[in-house]
Amino acid sequence: MTKTSNRFLGYGRQTIDQSDIDAVVVVLQSDFLTQGPAVPRFEAALAERCGAAHAIAVSNGTAALHLACLAAGLGPEDVGITSAMTFAASANCLRYVGAEVAFTDIDPDTLGMSPASLKQVLQRIPHAKAVIPVHMAGLADAAAEIRELAGGRIVIEDAAHSLGGAYPDGKPVGCCAFSDMAILSFHPVKSITTGEGGAIVTNDDELARRLRMLRNHGLERSPERFTGTDIEEHGVAKPWLYEQQTLGFNYRLTDLQAALGLAQLARLDGFLARRRSIAARYDVAFSGLPGVEIPQSAAAERARSGLHLYVAKFDWARLRTTRTRLMERLRAQGIGSQVHYIPVYRHPYYSERYQFNPADFPEAERYYAACLSLPLFPGLTDDDVERVIATLKQVLAE
Repeated sequence: MTKTSNRFLGYGRQTIDQSDIDAVVVVLQSDFLTQGPAVPRFEAALAERCGAAHAIAVSNGTAALHLACLAAGLGPEDVGITSAMTFAASANCLRYVGAEVAFTDIDPDTLGMSPASLKQVLQRIPHAKAVIPVHMAGLADAAAEIRELAGGRIVIEDAAHSLGGAYPDGKPVGCCAFSDMAILSFHPVKSITTGEGGAIVTNDDELARRLRMLRNHGLERSPERFTGTDIEEHGVAKPWLYEQQTLGFNYRLTDLQAALGLAQLARLDGFLARRRSIAARYDVAFSGLPGVEIPQSAAAERARSGLHLYVAKFDWARLRTTRTRLMERLRAQGIGSQVHYIPVYRHPYYSERYQFNPADFPEAERYYAACLSLPLFPGLTDDDVERVIATLKQVLAE
């Protein structure tokens, strides 16, 4: 890789080249900046990559979660279950539709939803209607077991971290072999980017139809699906007619974003290969450090992870430092880091509404106390990677 200067290295960053720029310029010079042909092309390519029947592109990953809950028919009086360790959007989507939220603890090794904890929560809340497992840091694990435990409940995978990854049986993430729907995110720090953007993938034709309506104001444009009576003139459907059949949203993706997404999707394999190469170097460098533990570092896990994040766990007492001090020292050397995540039940909105006891989530608490995400994105050069390694080792030794 090319040598670079001591630029600031955040924990994640988009990787843009001339092919991305050219793709967007083509749309800028076309007739359609939105609601044109680029979006369905992106959706078709995305569905093919995931091995799903449908991909519905939307404005961001949170919108994807919201619409998935709506399309599934979740609402007031319902309860959905998600992982305690995730970004708040995985739980917020349930509240958007009026449903209540329950949390599971995490598996200490995979960092995803613990099947044992899910079983306990389902025994306590048997009327729960939906389960939203999260592929934390890019690793999709226990999907088949979670699907089995969920029974006939709706399963919506939060796969925002894991595009390009695979399940333990080798099936691609997003194929919906173990879920009704899966959502993706195309924020700049994710596997590919559209700036902002997201998608829902599903194999269910009716869910796909509802999702397309809901992202576009609840509008129906197919005459054969109209429910009104005054729809024909001279024996044909009125060409201007459309119907708002439900309360929807303007959650569309633009053609500009879709063009960028198509160009990025073409390079996804290269992005993943680079992420895995960087993670492998980090694993070797950090595995023997006293007071440092690297989760998800088994060879089989690395090989099938989308590797959105590189997470390390630190024994602060043994290292005689704190997370704040380490983050500040790294930043002073131009190395960014971040905590992924604050357990959702700790946020004031959820703690005040539900009064969860953190002691009920021991693995999430242990992980939260120790975790820190280090720079991982395809644009890191080999010199950048060595700089991260050397800086972390130096700071920990001081």
